[in-house]
Amino acid sequence: MVNFEDVEQAYHRIKQYVNHTPVMTSRTLNEIVEANVYLKCENFQRVGAFKPRGALNKILQLSNEEKSRGIVTHSSGNHAQAVALAGKLLGIKTVVVMPENAPQVKVDATKGYGAEVVRCDNNTESRVRTAEQLGEKHGYTLVHAYDDYNIIAGAGTAAYELIKEVGKLDYIFFPIGGGGLASGTIIASKGMIPDIEIIGVEPEKADDAFRSLRDNVIYPSPYPNTIADGLRTQLSEKTFGIIKKYNTKIITVTENEIVDAMKFLWERMKIVVEPSGAVPLAGILKLEENLRKKQVGGIISGGNVELNDFFKIFYDKISLT
Repeated sequence: MVNFEDVEQAYHRIKQYVNHTPVMTSRTLNEIVEANVYLKCENFQRVGAFKPRGALNKILQLSNEEKSRGIVTHSSGNHAQAVALAGKLLGIKTVVVMPENAPQVKVDATKGYGAEVVRCDNNTESRVRTAEQLGEKHGYTLVHAYDDYNIIAGAGTAAYELIKEVGKLDYIFFPIGGGGLASGTIIASKGMIPDIEIIGVEPEKADDAFRSLRDNVIYPSPYPNTIADGLRTQLSEKTFGIIKKYNTKIITVTENEIVDAMKFLWERMKIVVEPSGAVPLAGILKLEENLRKKQVGGIISGGNVELNDFFKIFYDKISLT
């Protein structure tokens, strides 16, 4: 089990490679919630998401032999880019298995960092099987997106930085997909503020973590149809164990609530956030009556959005003038 000291060590291990992302506030948001809300903007992290924190913490601790053989991972997007970036920074051959329906912006970015991309079917089983086969054939070390204590400790450094900067928080909100960021956030937050309220947020259409905690069993997540594509994965034994140990509260939000939160972040705070990254704000807005006069933190996990269709509107207008 990972502990707070692992998060602190991860922070010092990776800080020269990652961005110390800004903590942003909004007077309008504070007025709506009637609280002080601090958003840790990992959309400004390298690759546009928190993922390099865990990937670098994991890969930096590999042996020289493991580094010489290369690494493999499977991901629909942000983790793929993070591992590709880490491989480029550290001079390690990197292979990334991505499903056919992965957002093209994330596929292109992964290739741009120099990784070899191998496509697979649009399901978790195909991703896992393909990565395992490549690892067995070539001797690559698997860098899992979240089912790894070193990944979890690295992910926790975002909350660690947030609390170091703003001080005492009463609540912290974070998204839950596979549970790596959630687990790291829980450990960092509880290690620094033992009485903090920890609240995980996930889409109603991908509520496997909510049901898993409720029924004390890990439910699968068969690629649910949610706009928050980064939260479609299920918990692992490691992440489930941490979430359960700390009595995490999990709430769900609708697709409309996710889009409303994303729209607020774009319009009022002028920051580009992907649907998965907007989920914690959707949770904050949903529980606003419970948060009045409190100090509230939120982890905005990423900002990688496919913008081609958006900008096509402007290109089409230009062509008509």
